[in-house]
Amino acid sequence: MRNTFLRSICAAVALGASAVLPVAAQQAAAPPTVTVGGVVYSQYQYDLKDSAGAGNQNQFSIQRAYVNAIGKFGSNFLGRITLDLAPTGAPANQPIRLKYAYGQYTPDGSALSYKFGLIHTPWLDWEETLWDYRVQGQMAMERGGYLTSSDFGAGIDYKQGPDKINGQSTIVNGEGYSGGSGDFRKDAEVRLSARVMDTDDSSRVGGLRLTGYGQFGKATGGADRDRYIGMVSYRSKQITLAGEFGATKDVAVKGRVISAFGVYKLTNSKIAGLARVDITDPNTSAANDKQTRIIAGVSYQVSPNLRLVADLDRVSFEAGTTAHNLGLFQAQINF
Repeated sequence: MRNTFLRSICAAVALGASAVLPVAAQQAAAPPTVTVGGVVYSQYQYDLKDSAGAGNQNQFSIQRAYVNAIGKFGSNFLGRITLDLAPTGAPANQPIRLKYAYGQYTPDGSALSYKFGLIHTPWLDWEETLWDYRVQGQMAMERGGYLTSSDFGAGIDYKQGPDKINGQSTIVNGEGYSGGSGDFRKDAEVRLSARVMDTDDSSRVGGLRLTGYGQFGKATGGADRDRYIGMVSYRSKQITLAGEFGATKDVAVKGRVISAFGVYKLTNSKIAGLARVDITDPNTSAANDKQTRIIAGVSYQVSPNLRLVADLDRVSFEAGTTAHNLGLFQAQINF
């Protein structure tokens, strides 16, 4: 059953690619390659105090599971399909959704790649790569409901040399991959990141970088939906440090998100310490609606396919509501 399911994914990627590539190009291209893999985020959570005040709740769960099929067709074309399993309780309530489904074309020698379909949005995929601990939970702007990691639309990726400058611009529906197509209104999103100082990490998030993001659009029905983010980050093979400021506007309500995080990897060790602070103010004109989340923990890289994380996740509320303290033990499994 599992093999049939994976073969179906591979066939879908290959079929999508054959529909996009001209016949002559397909005949001249090298034999296609398709790889299938995935990632699972599993978790044990102990609540020192739950939302109803009962306390001492504990549970095991799968927070997320993805299956990826990536096909490469010659040196210019790539196709990807990712299925997202988001457990929500009983098996009957666990939907399987498309997370990514797109074709990507990169002309020979070009710094630009063109995408069409259900694509990455510019900010979250980049920031999650910098943070590198998506297993712990969503980034601040996504937790607040302001951004989504993928959407239906078209986009262009930009890369200058060894990622000295990289960026992405998109035109998307704006409702996210699980929010439907919305109406005729669309959102424009753009990110640009520049490395101003090199480190021993030359990846797209490495070095001392200045990064900016803007999103401008209208939600279904016509309400304003704007986001602005500025970040300063530093990443080497041993240290990650970042600070960001985000401003949001929905209808006439303006919000603010401030986040800072860091990771320190012990020298010649598989052990790392991580810490993060997220401050979310949904309405800067209202009082007592601010939330502060503090994350602190350690991780151990058992193997390239298994990472373990233990951390404390504390959420406090400006309004005086009792803080919510979570003890989390998490595993990221790649296959």
